[in-house]
Amino acid sequence: MALNVKPTRSELMKLKKQIKLAKSGHSLLKKKRDGLILEFFEILKKVKTLRSELVAEFKLAQQKLNMARLRESDLAISSLALAISKIPVVELKTKNIMGVVVPKIESPSLQKAYTERGFGLFNSIAVQEAAEAYEKVVEKILLAAEVETSMRKVLAEIEQTKRRVNALEFSLIPKMEKLRSFIRLRLEEMERESIFGLKHIKKKLAQA
Repeated sequence: MALNVKPTRSELMKLKKQIKLAKSGHSLLKKKRDGLILEFFEILKKVKTLRSELVAEFKLAQQKLNMARLRESDLAISSLALAISKIPVVELKTKNIMGVVVPKIESPSLQKAYTERGFGLFNSIAVQEAAEAYEKVVEKILLAAEVETSMRKVLAEIEQTKRRVNALEFSLIPKMEKLRSFIRLRLEEMERESIFGLKHIKKKLAQA
């Protein structure tokens, strides 16, 4: 707000409204920041759980694959993998977490029935178990990708909100309040000068 040499009451009232609005915005941003921090820690718990589950699923899938390789040749397993023609459909949508747009990955279950894997008459139990285990791994990877991306976006929004809160709390609002105090003092000084001037004029008139 540009300060006139002679500020007015209307300027002071306008500044008071601006300070009130800034404080209201500051309060809302603090609530948003605190809410986002709570959301972040909830998502972080999910991330840690998913990572642990993903590692366990992957180790199990590797064990299943190694068992299949012991019973079947690598060439046979590679041929079966190439024979799979049905590609899973993954749809990327969005959802809102306290104003933060985060991804939501939707996909039909990747767990296939025996007849849906495209192996034909090949009926090795070890290969089927390995395929099932890796289908679970892929499902877990998709879920982990969704949750970890959400965590990063929420964290970025927390940092941005914190900067805005600090800017209001430590810069803008103190400057506005300092200006308000200065204007109030200047107006009081101008009123005293005006009263003194009127008294002086009355005295001169009385002497005349």
